[in-house]
Amino acid sequence: MPKIRSGGTDRWERRAMSATEDFVAGVQNPRTPWQEATVASAANQAAGIQQAITEKRFEKGVQKAGNSKWQSKTISKGTQRFAPGIQDAKSDYQTAMAPVLAKIESTTLPPRYPKGDPRNIARVSAIAQSLRQLKGK
Repeated sequence: MPKIRSGGTDRWERRAMSATEDFVAGVQNPRTPWQEATVASAANQAAGIQQAITEKRFEKGVQKAGNSKWQSKTISKGTQRFAPGIQDAKSDYQTAMAPVLAKIESTTLPPRYPKGDPRNIARVSAIAQSLRQLKGK
């Protein structure tokens, strides 16, 4: 029967922590460009998702992790990463939102009625339809 040495988790952590330069080099010089490889694997991704849905892996994973793991990992990692992530994504957000905001600004809204008037929902509907047209492109 195979014997598993103790300390494997510590060895993994030590070696992974010292691999930052290898990580960066791998991203900068992949064997196959990320975009090309990802597009080529679209059928495998779809099949894998279908299999995961059939086997209810998502639900099982959520049940296994539970609320306490989600909360503790989110707080311990997310607290440090949240603000820098927002700063890093600012220009991407601005670029992605520009056509959405332009579409909203160019949408002709029906008249506004007094607060609480059910006819005001038509204004929301006009925005929703306009944005759906944008997404359809």
